Amino acid sequence: MSNNLIRNVALIGHGGAGKTSLAEAILFNGGAIDKLGKVVSGNTVMDFTAEEIERKTSVSLACAYTNWNGVKINIVDVPGFYDFEGEFEEAVRAVGSAILVADACGFVSVGAEKAINYCLKRHVPLIIFVNGIDKENADYVKTADAFKTMYGRKIATMHAPIIRNGKMQGYVSVVSGKAYEFKPSGREEIPVPQEMESDVAALKNGLIEAAAETSDVLLEKFFESGWLSNDDIIAGIKQGLRSGDTIPILGGSATQNIGVINLMNEIVDIMPSPSERRPVAATLLETGEKIKVFCDENLPFAGQIFKTVVDPFAGKLSYIRVFTGLVKVGDTVYDAANDKEEKIGALYLLKGKKQESVNSLSAGEIGAIGKLSDASTGDTLCNEKRKIKFSEIKMPPAVYAMAIRAKRTEEEDKVFSGLNKLREEDKSFVIEKNVETGETVIKGLGETQLDVICQKLKNKYGCSAELSVPEIAYKETITAKTEAEGKHKKQSGGAGQFGVVNIRFEAGAQDGLFEFVDETVGGSVPKPFIPAVEKGLREAIKQGPLANYPVVNLKCTLFDGKYHPVDSKEVAFVSAARLAFDDAMTRAKPVLLEPIYSYRITVPSDYLGDVLGDISKRRGRVLGMDPDGEQQTIFAEIPLAEMANYAMDLRSMTQARGKFSGEFARYETVPFEIQEKITAARKKQ
Repeated sequence: MSNNLIRNVALIGHGGAGKTSLAEAILFNGGAIDKLGKVVSGNTVMDFTAEEIERKTSVSLACAYTNWNGVKINIVDVPGFYDFEGEFEEAVRAVGSAILVADACGFVSVGAEKAINYCLKRHVPLIIFVNGIDKENADYVKTADAFKTMYGRKIATMHAPIIRNGKMQGYVSVVSGKAYEFKPSGREEIPVPQEMESDVAALKNGLIEAAAETSDVLLEKFFESGWLSNDDIIAGIKQGLRSGDTIPILGGSATQNIGVINLMNEIVDIMPSPSERRPVAATLLETGEKIKVFCDENLPFAGQIFKTVVDPFAGKLSYIRVFTGLVKVGDTVYDAANDKEEKIGALYLLKGKKQESVNSLSAGEIGAIGKLSDASTGDTLCNEKRKIKFSEIKMPPAVYAMAIRAKRTEEEDKVFSGLNKLREEDKSFVIEKNVETGETVIKGLGETQLDVICQKLKNKYGCSAELSVPEIAYKETITAKTEAEGKHKKQSGGAGQFGVVNIRFEAGAQDGLFEFVDETVGGSVPKPFIPAVEKGLREAIKQGPLANYPVVNLKCTLFDGKYHPVDSKEVAFVSAARLAFDDAMTRAKPVLLEPIYSYRITVPSDYLGDVLGDISKRRGRVLGMDPDGEQQTIFAEIPLAEMANYAMDLRSMTQARGKFSGEFARYETVPFEIQEKITAARKKQ
């Protein structure tokens, strides 16, 4: 199929706005399905996983397609909840445009605001569909006005609403001047209500002016005649869409299939085809040259995997967006990420969980490849004749951490095997082994995402995992210099054990952990036993005197000792060193150390005061601030122990508008009163 006859759109917006229901209505109108499913009934095309059916909300992107007026519409339904932002990033790479589904609630939701700002920043063409105009307290006009207040002249009213009894009952097409009333079967043309004629004329003048500003040619036409034809208006709107200067808005009800046909007409008429979308950044592997890749059927094949789904029984399915050329079943393609070849065994078009086998996929299309061996999400597949690599799909930082373990010891291998397979599906979470605490830590975007991962482990891999707050890797050190003698003497009828060491303990070590110095003279401790003394100390520092945390920043100097020519053995000096350590630690004024992290926190200026106050409550220090328009970036250092739930707390404080990232800075002494609580809790354990 020519890519001029394809439209790729993502359905985006706040959670619960009706994106999945809108996808269902589009597929029904296009004849792709013969019955409208409902989210509450768990029978929609796009929400097909056990987790989505149970939660009645999308947790991963899904793809489907239909045909309308001779054009193929590929739909990518994107979860709206903040924890699944990684799915949003993947979807936007696959499509060339988006439909923002907004609830007709009278205001702009946070999810809608974030999605629009994302699209404007990245020049993703966007139409707003105000959904749920049939609901009890719905207000289309107030909702549209809220978008206009926030985004000004970018919002283009394509349809003037016909309001009766406070509800939108139909619309007047501002471009064509024709009026339609919503009917269960679609729409019915009616005369333009007399009282709306002047308003429609004013809206059309506004559209003409907005269209004229999108190109010099249209602007010249407008100056010459003071008017633009309907074709010119559409051309101007399309140009404004591509540049991000125009965001058309219209309304309807997805569940009642009201206004959805109008939206489908606009997708076909004004949304850009793949060849009209902005190019994707890539690198020519042979030369390292940075290039821009436009959708072109005549170039060698190149596509990018934007999503991976792993089925325990059917194997791996790789969703791919083809940017150039053609790929066929049986082709051998180059995997740029792994520097190896992959054989194309099966190609599919997708309708939710259903896969339709096809022989080929061409430039502009969205489909799937079955059972690739090594290729994963973000990887580029291309023709050997033109090796390129698309820019990576950037995942949002994983900032919410929980320790994870199998509920039953015998399922431990299954849990971690399942996690690694789920990691293939979702690149936005990471699995780490904390070598200091011994825990396995899973990091994601929020609580819901990690809960869903545990749910998937049970549903897909038949094993149960539980989450807990990760342990903090505290350490201990000393603040006073002291000396101690360790004496190990054992006599039990046979060969004895004897070793005495005198060791000086003080703060400060070259490697920050442990430094051992031998200052003995005259053979007080024979050379063969010196390594045994160091070994004993290295074993001893694994558990400090306060709360059994490792001791760091410690310098130990062996300056004297005694030995027996017969009874002295390595094991005796190992034990003597441990005894000296235990004796010294009680007198060396030990303290607890905690990890301090450097954080970069970006929030709207309106929330700055609350966030700064919260940082102070967390024992944090603000190092500086960097204003950028309406945003403020705060640079702060905060103890990790105070940040366990910060991802959720910041979301709450800023209505999900704030974001942050952090990295380890150093260890610092824990305040005395907090140290007492930590040691008491540790001893109770």
